[in-house]
Amino acid sequence: MRYEFVIIGAGVAGIFAALELKKKGRNVFIIDKGKLLKDRDCPSDQNKECNCDTCDKYVGFGGLGLSEGKFNYTNDFGGDLERKVGYERALELMNEVDDVLTAHGGNRAQIYSTYDSELTARAQEVGFGILSTRTRHLGTDLSRMILREFYEELKLGTDFCFQMEVRAMIPQAAGGFELILENGEVVQADTILLATGRSGNEWLARQCDILGIERGETRIDLGLRIEMRGDQLNSILSRSVETKLHYEGNGYSATTYCMNPRGRVILKKQERLAMPDGQNYREQKDGGTSNLNFTLFVPSFFPSLAEADRYLHDVVGKINRGRSRIAAQRLRDLQGVRSSNNLVSDRESSTVIPTLEAEFTDLRSEVPELYVRATLEFLDALERLIREPIDKETILYAIDGKLYSPGIKTDERFETQIPRMFAIGDCSGTTHSLSQTAASGLYVGRLLSTEPRLD
Repeated sequence: MRYEFVIIGAGVAGIFAALELKKKGRNVFIIDKGKLLKDRDCPSDQNKECNCDTCDKYVGFGGLGLSEGKFNYTNDFGGDLERKVGYERALELMNEVDDVLTAHGGNRAQIYSTYDSELTARAQEVGFGILSTRTRHLGTDLSRMILREFYEELKLGTDFCFQMEVRAMIPQAAGGFELILENGEVVQADTILLATGRSGNEWLARQCDILGIERGETRIDLGLRIEMRGDQLNSILSRSVETKLHYEGNGYSATTYCMNPRGRVILKKQERLAMPDGQNYREQKDGGTSNLNFTLFVPSFFPSLAEADRYLHDVVGKINRGRSRIAAQRLRDLQGVRSSNNLVSDRESSTVIPTLEAEFTDLRSEVPELYVRATLEFLDALERLIREPIDKETILYAIDGKLYSPGIKTDERFETQIPRMFAIGDCSGTTHSLSQTAASGLYVGRLLSTEPRLD
């Protein structure tokens, strides 16, 4: 079978590219190693041990778009799309992404802005930067409904193949490609769009080595997830449900991530590692907690994906100890104010009740010193911003992580060194958020949809 376009990866980037190509009646085939949307069901969603060979939380139709569906429309964070298309054009593309979402029911979730000029001025006085965004937070249920509509729309004229891996992509002398699937089937393509996301890193690394595609350095963000009193940040959240703070320390930069007022700290499994994650209160049947949580991420950069993965597994694996172990410590103990031998000591009288089961420990013996130092220095600065002490009962969980793909050398059209092979979304190393990922797919899909058909 021959197709004009083969998209490898049915995540957000691949979906938005396919929607654009379908508008022009182009011939598209989408391949994904994961499952159909209706079949994605990781046991961890029911607080059970994940036993997925290919985890349903990360792969399959919709990719990470099946998570809480948080679309941040901003150039302040989430990727470098503006470097490809320009600052204003990047925002325009993200607005178009939102138009697509709302046309499929996304307007059921209200859009909000985190911009606060007064807070920005106050923050700068004590050494913080504020990263602002317009956000439409769909939530898991609405995300699933929208993705279901996307699939129903695409399947009328688009071919799909799920639970299938591409073994080889062979450029042809006369143009186009021959793709060999793991079942032995051979597919011809005029153009390939790589949209494999972060979960496809190992596969893409092998293909880049074979094809001679240059890849850049790899970024990994690690940091402690912080759970504090729900009213601790009221003075800076009076006009917004969340904020994103950036702090420059000695030898590091740190940024808050995934701030969840009334949320829970939950367990996530990624790369066969256990890490603390945040869950929005709207995802909880009991309506939320009296706590607030976020992660303070510190980025590190490595020459290769292999070195980045080795560091990740060394740091997180040491904490996990071959199981789903999460380490934690109260702020008072980490600061040496008072020692305790139990994370939940004085539980009934504590101002911060832990929402994730964790093992009390000395975090200084568990995680690299950088992350402890960054957290303590950040919290000292935060006290100056909120003008009150951070509650000593605050809990610090080790260790959260955000994983990135190495940058792939592409031009302003996201085309790689191999003619007619494009890399879009997170696998390109250019985007790191749902909004910028979707925008890159929309952008490339539209460019290609208007090109003349190849003979």
